Formats: sequence, C-alpha cells, structure tokens
Amino acid sequence: MLKTIQKLEHAPTLNTVLMVENTLKNMQESVITVAELKRKLPKQVNHNTIKVILEYLEESNKIAVSMRGITWIHNPNQKLRAAAISRGLEL
Repeated sequence: MLKTIQKLEHAPTLNTVLMVENTLKNMQESVITVAELKRKLPKQVNHNTIKVILEYLEESNKIAVSMRGITWIHNPNQKLRAAAISRGLEL
C-alpha cells in the first residue's frame, strides 16, 4: 500500500491530488515526464508530494508510469471496461 505516506509528516491535500490528477487527465501529450508535469501545474508542488500522488494514482489504475514518463490510462466508460474484461484484452 502507500508506504510513502506513513513516512511523511504532511500528506498531500485533496486539492493537490485533484490538481495533479486533472493536469494529467487533460494534458495534450500522451506521455509526460515528472519535470514537465511540475511545469504544467498551476501551483508549485514539492517533489516528494508529487511522488506520493503519482504512487497513489498508479495504484488506483489511473496512470501508467514507464521509463518514458507518465500516461493517463483511466477510462470510466463501463462498456469499454466490460468489453476489455470479457474479451481479455491486455492494455
């Protein structure tokens, strides 16, 4: 689980999590680096806080983190989700 939060004195606020989530969800690029994400955020966010938020978003299957960067993968469409699960499509 989110082991990083237990080590922090201050956990990210809900507003900060939502700000990062919305920035990733609405980005034009398909892949973005952490440095690019920091530049696109409307407010400055501590690097360790961003790491905690990204870990949470990855564990909740909203983003995929690779060597190239971060990609938004969450899709709330129930028909797509049902088709992918029933057909066994690997995303």
